Amino acid sequence: MKQGVEFKKVEIIERITDSNGNVTENMLTVWKNLNLNNNSANLCIGELEVCESKRQVKKNEEHIYLTFYEFEILFLLVKNPGRFFSKEQIYDIIWNEPYSGDYNVVMRHICNIREKIEDDPGQPLYIQTVRGVGYRFNGNLGSE
Repeated sequence: MKQGVEFKKVEIIERITDSNGNVTENMLTVWKNLNLNNNSANLCIGELEVCESKRQVKKNEEHIYLTFYEFEILFLLVKNPGRFFSKEQIYDIIWNEPYSGDYNVVMRHICNIREKIEDDPGQPLYIQTVRGVGYRFNGNLGSE
């Protein structure tokens, strides 16, 4: 079965100066394909389900509320299971700017995520730390 495609009507006003210096306006209508159904990821690892398009996280079918940055960090790690990211890399990717200060902001967000998704945040199963290297999402949990 073919998935439905959603479109959004975008209207643009084009302002052009004619040969006499008068401004004319033309309305351009563009139909933009949003591809909402085709580009979103719904990742299930162990008891955790992460839905990119809805920005939702569930564990054992229960919704878990994450802040914007918590979700971004978790999704980065979940879509790259087993890959290590340093605090610097996480900051650069998530905040989309080079960092020039204290990386505790990344560590604090990781701690908050663990408090929300782990059964025992002191012994994390999902987000693992390797001292001196960084963080990774455990890729050995398997999908349901």
